[in-house]
Amino acid sequence: MKWIMNWGWILLYSVVLMASVLFIATGNREPIEETQTEKITLTFRHFWIKEHDKPMLGIFEDVVRNFQESHPNVKVNFEGMDQTVHREQKLKSEMVTGTPPDMFVLFGGAEIEPYVRSNRLMDLSDVVTESGLKDQFQDLQLWTFNNRIYGLPIEGNAEPLYYNKFIFNKLGIEQPETLAQLNTAIEILKKNGYIPFALGNEDRWPAAIFAHYLMDRYAGPDLINELVQGEVTKSFSNPDYIKAFEQLETWIQQEAFSQSSNSLSTEDAIKLFTSGKAAMYLNGNWDINLFHNEDAPADFQDQVGVIPFPSLQAKDSKSIAGGYTIGIGLSSNMEAAKKEAAEQLLQAFYTKEVQSRIVYEGLRIPAIKVAYDSDKTGPIFAQVIRLMEQSNQSFVPYDNILSPEVKKSFLRVIEEMISGKISAKEALEETQKSSQEYWLQRTNSSP
Repeated sequence: MKWIMNWGWILLYSVVLMASVLFIATGNREPIEETQTEKITLTFRHFWIKEHDKPMLGIFEDVVRNFQESHPNVKVNFEGMDQTVHREQKLKSEMVTGTPPDMFVLFGGAEIEPYVRSNRLMDLSDVVTESGLKDQFQDLQLWTFNNRIYGLPIEGNAEPLYYNKFIFNKLGIEQPETLAQLNTAIEILKKNGYIPFALGNEDRWPAAIFAHYLMDRYAGPDLINELVQGEVTKSFSNPDYIKAFEQLETWIQQEAFSQSSNSLSTEDAIKLFTSGKAAMYLNGNWDINLFHNEDAPADFQDQVGVIPFPSLQAKDSKSIAGGYTIGIGLSSNMEAAKKEAAEQLLQAFYTKEVQSRIVYEGLRIPAIKVAYDSDKTGPIFAQVIRLMEQSNQSFVPYDNILSPEVKKSFLRVIEEMISGKISAKEALEETQKSSQEYWLQRTNSSP
């Protein structure tokens, strides 16, 4: 009896098994298998490591964290590096060997042109079009080559002149509109024991802001555009640029800049300005969030005026240096799964929510078109925005449009002028020499 029951169970099991096989076969189905999701690691290098970059760093850390939570198969190695080391050393060597990070922060314009020509940057044209982002950007000019897009700006910027209204009013100094008026203001400030300009040139490029404004004011905007295109009949060593550099040289000799400015950091210079020791500060809007340090009086935000850099003549244009220069690029050397993840993370940076945070928390100009209330950003940033809205012209800072080789010489000679090592004329001659060598190399290496 017992063996009959056992065979009964075996027979029942066989019937069920056969029915299952028949069900799968007739339904053209396969047994369910667990889907394995490929694990992906993305490398992302940024240079938000300075004090004034902390708000931006916090915003992007949040985006990366949220992305990893919604994409559990993706890990993002988010690393920070000194801007100069990244841009002028590390990334250049990585681009030569074809081993850059998967994603990285960089500057558009002349800096990325060699990477585009060597096919090291991913073409983002289709990604931007398919995501519907293309018409959302304020300006893609510095990221577009041959009608293809090779990076996306993350923020805009402007470089106005900040001045201490309290000091100016106390000494009876009018808001300078011309270089002659600015020179008068410098003399009065020096006579009364104030540093005219707070300058921290530790990173070399802050002093170049003075140089490119003076070059623009004396020569206009067309000459630099011809020079960066390799126009052989044009030279950096020309009468207008010599006058511009001689004006810079005069300020250096007058000690219009803070002492030992080549060894001062941005933070050091800002402390001179916020403490009332220096009356003016020339730099980008990205520094505004440092104007509330411990050296600043409680009402310092209300003491700061924001104006364009003075023109040569009152009737001349007071264009503002700035643009959408800082952005994100992707390596062209990624396999399909990693490329898809990188494109998805890239798009996560360009939402209206993230761009609004860039305005209100980072005090940066958004790269895409988002509505925001400038009155809620603080009085200094609100003045910057109004200044940009009122300005009819702007130009890209020269260190963003000069080739990397010429830019290196440009920044070096200005640093040496500040140290008293070379004259205005010698500085321009060396810049011209670098430009000639660069274009000769470009011509000889062209296919």
